[in-house]
Parts: sequence; structure tokens; C-alpha cells
Amino acid sequence: MTYHVATEYDTLKTLKTDRQGLTDDEAVLRRRQYGDNAIEGEKKKSLFTIFLSQFSDFMIWILIAAAVISALVAHGMADSLIIGIVVLLNAVLGTIQESRAEAALEALQSMSAPTCNVKRSGKIHRIPAAELTVGDIVLLETGDAVPADLRLLQTSSLKIEESALTGESLPSEKIVGVLEDKHCPLGDRINMAFMGTGVAYGRGEGIVVAVGMDTEMGKIAKQLADTRKEITPLQKQLNNISNMLSIGVLCIAGVIFGLILLRDRGEMLNAFMTAVSLAVAAIPEGLVAVVTIVLAMGMSRIAKQGAIIRRLPAVETLGATQIICSDKTGTLTQNKMTVVQLHGDETLLGEAMKHCNDARIDHDGKTIGDPTETALWDYLLKNGIRRDDLGAPRIGDIPFDSGRKLSTVAVEKESGVRVYTKGAPDVLLQRCNLSEQDCVKVESVNETMATQALRVLAFAYKDAPKFNANDAEYDLHFIGLVGMIDPARPEAKSAIKTCHEAGILPVMITGDHKVTAVAIAQDLHMLGESRAAITGAELDALSDDWRVENVGVYARVAPEHKARIVTAWQSQGKVVAMTGDGVNDAPALKAADIGIGMGITGTDVSKGASDMVLTDDNFATIVSAVREGRRIFDNIHKAVRFLLSSNAGEVLVILAATLLGWMTADQQFLLPIHLLWVNLVTDTFPALALGVEPEEPDIMQRKPRNSNLPFFDRQTWGRVLSVGAVEAALTIAAFLLGGRGVIGTTMAFMTLSLTQLFAAVGFQSERVSVFAIEPRKHRALFGAVAGSALLQVSVVLFAPTRTIFRLSTLAWQQWFGVLGLCVVMLLFIEGQKALARRTTRG
Repeated sequence: MTYHVATEYDTLKTLKTDRQGLTDDEAVLRRRQYGDNAIEGEKKKSLFTIFLSQFSDFMIWILIAAAVISALVAHGMADSLIIGIVVLLNAVLGTIQESRAEAALEALQSMSAPTCNVKRSGKIHRIPAAELTVGDIVLLETGDAVPADLRLLQTSSLKIEESALTGESLPSEKIVGVLEDKHCPLGDRINMAFMGTGVAYGRGEGIVVAVGMDTEMGKIAKQLADTRKEITPLQKQLNNISNMLSIGVLCIAGVIFGLILLRDRGEMLNAFMTAVSLAVAAIPEGLVAVVTIVLAMGMSRIAKQGAIIRRLPAVETLGATQIICSDKTGTLTQNKMTVVQLHGDETLLGEAMKHCNDARIDHDGKTIGDPTETALWDYLLKNGIRRDDLGAPRIGDIPFDSGRKLSTVAVEKESGVRVYTKGAPDVLLQRCNLSEQDCVKVESVNETMATQALRVLAFAYKDAPKFNANDAEYDLHFIGLVGMIDPARPEAKSAIKTCHEAGILPVMITGDHKVTAVAIAQDLHMLGESRAAITGAELDALSDDWRVENVGVYARVAPEHKARIVTAWQSQGKVVAMTGDGVNDAPALKAADIGIGMGITGTDVSKGASDMVLTDDNFATIVSAVREGRRIFDNIHKAVRFLLSSNAGEVLVILAATLLGWMTADQQFLLPIHLLWVNLVTDTFPALALGVEPEEPDIMQRKPRNSNLPFFDRQTWGRVLSVGAVEAALTIAAFLLGGRGVIGTTMAFMTLSLTQLFAAVGFQSERVSVFAIEPRKHRALFGAVAGSALLQVSVVLFAPTRTIFRLSTLAWQQWFGVLGLCVVMLLFIEGQKALARRTTRG
């Protein structure tokens, strides 16, 4: 049965109960039939199972194999240990993240009311909410959490806060009458109460029509459980690169092994060690470490700016965000009704707003109560009126009633009483002694305020000898109108402007009314000539191939609408972020490429389903996080380019040396230990330093990167391979300058390592010249390069390490020769940048 269109009689008859409630025996039988009134969670994985699952990635197995092989090669334990630490660190971080990933369903369980008042056999009992069943009669009071889905049977000024479920900024006023629209959205089902919402005002009584997973919140839980996260664009692209490199490296190592064997048939051990050492050096084990650590450091930086990243890869997804689907209430707006317009006698209005008000002020000066009445008090406090200025005591009142749409109070005066009445303008004007002309003027002002999406209250008064409730609300003197709205956050407008400059399209998705949503969107410049506003009902009428890009505002939406909107954008290849604070946002938050929950106003469910949580609920924080995400992606791109160009140089130089006949037992161009040492010293610290480089000057003036494009385009691959080729050529040149003996090997060893460090300096930007930067802003990079260079040079300067590495000392002329070759490396990279800048200008 669709209960909001059913009468009380039909509801009770269908559920086979009456206003006295179920008997205890019947309740037990029904609990067996319908189950416990609780949100079911998925079976949790053990930490050990989660930990083992971290080793299912192909690249991880390659790294483990590389660690084992490295340990078998002479002097390879250090490299093996580094690889092992990287693999273990990656597994531990992955375990921590995944163990928290499904917290949303647990949060849904905690949102159920722990206890509730239920009527059974005519007597009222307080029982655990989990023991409720279909047909129970539940009593609601102010402050209660609604324990199940209820069809209301009785209300007394009942208002329920449903923003977490429907997106409404104000509590919903409840009735007991029958509704006509069978398909009206949850926010319009005003004769129903839903699990997980809260009673803001008044009292009520209702019959349980759904429990547990059959409630509206339970349906959201099912959606949440069925929605799967895809891996991020960066993960996809790096996996492709890793797989390609792994296959390529194994092939090249096999070729080199075969070439050495063909040249010197008796040197199988030498061929094997050289091929394996090259394979270990060429597999970029630093790639996993650098990406993981850079993302973790970025996560820490974003947290300091007001956002907590719950899923590590989400850091880089921020940088690719193209669409931000944002809830209105509490995200773009302040989630607080605010008086913005007055019309009439402001002095009398202030008196009426003060007296006709049940809100209170706590010891911290914070207003508490109905949002409309707290808005009135906030306005008064802002304008210098204090709570203790209340003056004359209240001697009578007529509470608000949804039928009358009025509330009245009477205060004592010297000559009798003064009655203040507030309520809906159309109703109150009929009770005032205004002339027809004045009434038309007030109605015109009211219409103007309404078109601005303001909630309008009218105030009136009259003086009388004594308070008489029967005629207190008639023959009133009109005072004026008060217009209020949940206003946009001041910082949201500039944040949205920055989004437009950065090529990011903001979209508003809200459960609020269309006129209110449009007013806020226009104030924030979210709607243009080509972008419309539609309701959830209008969205239902559209086909699956609707033009999602033509809509900027969605109002009166249901949970399934939000997920559909996110999916529609994703079907166009867009990277979508979804912000939200309510239970109804959770499925879309989880379905989005990056879900952004609100830390202050957000429910635990929305936070649990999110990849990122804003600690300050500030839309501007999203922009800061996107900026950081773009910086992180840029830096990962720099670090990976550096790592791959270094590996390319090592592969090419060994391949060339093998073809030239320099890798025999009699003449070793470079030893396996040299390759492992260069890989260990130059890959880790400079790459990490590149990962924390400051942002590029134009970072928020670019369009978001296209996640469908490869991580490296052809041009970038060309630059990587050309840098590797120059590195190899300079290393061979150093070997020749040293006379192809032990001095030549020493110079080649130093050149191979130090040219990579000079390349790291050049990689600090893809466009800005190294000669135009401020060194103090790049301390991490210069520090890492200097430290790595010191480690490299110390191998030659100290006799014990020189013996282990089978090297010789170098004269100062030879050191200058190595330095000159390194400078050539830097100048080559700067030439690439100059060409790129010229191409961009063209």
C-alpha cells in the first residue's frame, strides 16, 4: 500500500491493528516476519584478508620478484631491502584505507533511534527501537529521533527536521490528512515520518509501516551497498605503464643476456648477473613509493586546509575534477535562515519579532529553537537588542497551528495588554483593518519578496483591555513583513568564479523548492542562458539520452535522481565530484569519482560514503583541495618522467655497451652493483623532492586534464626517451674520455648518476626555466639533489667503497669533464622547455 494516499482506517485495516497498538504476542510474531528494525551491514573482512588483498596487483608481484632476484645478485641486499619496505608500506596503507572504506553502512545503523515510546495493548512502553515492528503505534515528542517509517495518525504542531533525507532547509510541518499525489517526492509526504529524521517541534503519533531495510533509509543503504567504486584515472594509467614497462624490461633483459652469451659463450654467470641487474634497475620500484608517499603528503597538506581525505587515490582525482555536483543546503548556503529584508515600521517589527518568539539563547549566546524564530532573534541581536530587553512579561498565547498558519502572544501593558500576531501574509492580511489600497501595496511587496525566494512572515498587533483568545487574532493593525532566506555562503561566490576560470562546472542538486534553488544559483552565477533549472519530477519525464550539460540546477530531487545525474555526467567521460551532507546523498557520493562530505552539518552516513570530508563545510575549501590535487598530479607527472627517463638511460647505455662489446669478462663497462647503486641513490630522494614541488603559476587557469587521455602522450614519451638517449650518450662519452679502462668506468659511473640528478633539477617544471626560478622555493629539490650527489661522490672519495665498487680515483680535470657532461644534460632539458614554450605561444 502507498500509505501517504491511504486513510487512517485503510492503514489500520491493512496492517491489522488499531489505535491501542499490537499485543506483545503479536509484536513477537511480526518481528519474526519482518525482522529487526535495523539497517543491515555487509559482512566485514578481517584485517588479515584485507592485508593479503593488497598483494593482488601485478606490479606488486613484479616488485617482489625483483626483490628476490636483487638479493641473489652480489651486493644487492640494500636494493632488495628498499623494495621490500616499499611493498610493505603500500600494503599497510592500503589496509588502513580499505578497513575504513565501508563505514557508511555502520553509520546508517547508528542513526536509528536507540529507544522509542510505543503503545501496546493501550499502554505506553519505552523499548529499544530495534524491537519495533510493522503495525506498532509510536509516540513522538520534541527531540525524538523517528525510529521507523510512520504513517501519522495524530499531530500537534508537529515539525520534523528532514534535511538529512530530503534536503529541505526548514523542518517539515506535518498533518494527518490524505494526500492525492501517489508519486510525490519524500519532502512532500507531509503525513509521513521517516527513520533517521528528528522531531524539531510538537508532538505526534503514528503507525509503523516499514522497518529496517524496507524503510526509506534502508533503501538508501541498499543503494550504498550496491554501488561500487572504480579505480581512479591515475591508477588506471599507471597500471598500464607498469604493465608495459614490466614486459618491456623483461624483453630487453633477455636480449642483453642473449647478446652477451653470443659474444662470450663461457660467461653465462656474467650475462645472467648483468641482465638481472639491469632488470632490477629498469623496473621503476620507486614509482610505487613516490606516488604513494606524494599522495600521502598531499593528503596531509589538504587536511591543513580544512579537508580530510579518506581514500588516498582521491587526492589526485581532485585535480581531474570537471564537474562538481553540489548540494545547496549547508554547502552552498549557510544552512541557517537569515533575515534579509524588512518592510514596515522597523521599531514595531522589532518589538513583534522579540515578543512573538519562542526561541531561546544559551549561555554561549547561541540561539536555539525553530529556525524561523532563531533567525528573528539573530537579526535582533545583530542590531543591538539583547535577550534581557524583552520587557513586559507574556500573559497568554495561541500556539501556531498549520490550519490557521498563525501564532499569537499577549504581553502586559500599563493600560491593558498588547497582542502580537505573526503568520502567513495572505492569512494575516485578512485579519487586519487595512484599506483596500494599502492591502494591494502589501500584497505587491509580498509577491516581490516571494519571487526572490524569501520566506515571508507578516506581523500585526492590537491593544485590548484584556487577553481574549477568541477574538485576539481579528481587527489587527498591520506592522510589516519580514523576508528571510538560507543565504549563500559569502565565500561560495568567489569559489564558484574560480571553478569557472579553472574549467570546472558547478551543478546544484537539492531537495529544496525550485524557486529557492534558482534564486541561490543566480546569486552565485551558477545559471547562464544555456543552462536551465528542473525538478526531480521533470527529470523523471526525460529519456536516458537527455542533455545533462544543459541543466545547472536540480530541485526537489530524490536519492535516485542524484545518482542518475552523476552517472549521466560520467557517461560523457567526465570526472565528477559530488558534495553532500545528508543520508540521501550517500549513494551518489559513493558513485561519484570523488565524494565530498560535510564535516559539521553532514551525517555520519554521508561522511562514511565520501572520499573527502570538509571539516569547515566550506565550498571554498573544495577549490583549495582541487588546487592541491592539480599540484600533486603535476608533481607525480614530473617524478614519473624523471624516473622513466633515468631508467631509459640505464637500459640504453647497457644495450649500447653490449652491442659495442664492452660487457665482457675482460672489459666491464659498468658492473651490476653500479646499476643497483645508481638506481638506489638517484631514484628515491630526487623523485620524492619533485613530488613536493610548489604549484605552477597557471595551475588554476588551465582546463581540467582529460582523464581519458594517457598519462603520457606521444610528445612526453618522446621527451623521456630523448633524455634517456642523451644520458646514455653522455655516459658512453665519459667512458671514452677516461680511456675505456677503470678510470673510464669510474667516469661513466659518475656521469650516469650525476646526469640524472641534473635532469631532476631540469624537471622541476615542464615550462618554466630553471634559470628563472627562486631557489628558496625549491629547497626540497636542491637538498635532495645535493644529498644524493654527496652519496655518489663519496663512493669514489673513500677507499673502502672505492674498492667494493672496483673504481679508481679521478684527477681534477676528469671531475671537471664529468661536470661538463652533466651541464650538457641540463642544457638539453632547458632546450626542450624553450621549444615547448615557443610551440605553446604559437
